[in-house]
Amino acid sequence: MMHHPLLIPTGMFPSSFSAGIFLVDKPSGWTSFDVVAKMRRILRIKKIGHAGTLDPMATGLLLVCVERAATSQIDIFMGMEKEYTGILRLGETTESYDAESKVLKTVSAEHLSLEDVQQAGLTFLGESGQRPPMFSAIKIGGERLYKKARRGEMVDIPERRVTIHDFDLLEKLGNDVQFRVRCSKGTYIRSLAHDLGQVLGVGAHLTALRRTAIGAFRVENAWTMPQLMQLQRPNISQNG
Repeated sequence: MMHHPLLIPTGMFPSSFSAGIFLVDKPSGWTSFDVVAKMRRILRIKKIGHAGTLDPMATGLLLVCVERAATSQIDIFMGMEKEYTGILRLGETTESYDAESKVLKTVSAEHLSLEDVQQAGLTFLGESGQRPPMFSAIKIGGERLYKKARRGEMVDIPERRVTIHDFDLLEKLGNDVQFRVRCSKGTYIRSLAHDLGQVLGVGAHLTALRRTAIGAFRVENAWTMPQLMQLQRPNISQNG
């Protein structure tokens, strides 16, 4: 399939490239900033940003905005609804609500059927308050929450209003449940997995997450990092 690197085209890539948006399929283990830093080196352009952070463990669609014509629209892209697929594990809770930290508590979840999980999932549909994880990049008192969490500090995290449009619990294999979520901006899927586990009384955490869409933009049309690293960008003037 041919990839279209630009959603705001200003010429044929790469010789006439000036400004636009790259759809990037972020690999696991990379931070969103890692992708932006790599793109700055590939394109030799400084003014690059991204619309919507993905955790290092997560994979999938990242919108990378290049030059002012695109970076000025970041807030619009961040406001678009998101779609994710993933796996959550019942019966285990962690500090970070995902597999990036150690398991704190284990509870048997063998008695739960897929239908039980699906019924619990229905309670999250619509608009509600959600409390972000302690291990997140949200700032409270001028400092990122994850820095406070690493020091063992506990703070009162205010709820934010989020909307879950779809929460499809698709398959249960042992204690692992495959799901698909379509949600508003600002939704933490880690918190959704954790909260579902609390409703079911057994706990849960996220073991895999992939962002498949941002608005109408889909990961199937995205560049992989190996593809981007192969791009050659000769004679491109730098713009600050």
